[in-house]
Amino acid sequence: MNISQGFIRKPVATAFLAIGITLIGLVAFARLPISALPTVDTPTIQVTAQLPGADPQTMGSSVATPLERQFGQIAGLTGMSSSSGLGNTQITLQFALICPGEA
Repeated sequence: MNISQGFIRKPVATAFLAIGITLIGLVAFARLPISALPTVDTPTIQVTAQLPGADPQTMGSSVATPLERQFGQIAGLTGMSSSSGLGNTQITLQFALICPGEA
């Protein structure tokens, strides 16, 4: 006995089974959580540079500024911020989201 034999013998039951599965699928589809604006993390990179003993002003002019000029040439960069302290500089780079097929 094969699987399809029972469905062939009882066509009414087969039709009701198909309708039931379709209704369950439609109800499940209607209850799917869909958001118009999904939550996405922006691609971000943080760069840290150190120059032991340098004051914040030197770090800003000698280290952060040249790095910012170079990073500014990267395609897809949407935001850049930096902070300089005693002996170190932190530069945060934010990039645009690229959807598949757009690259």
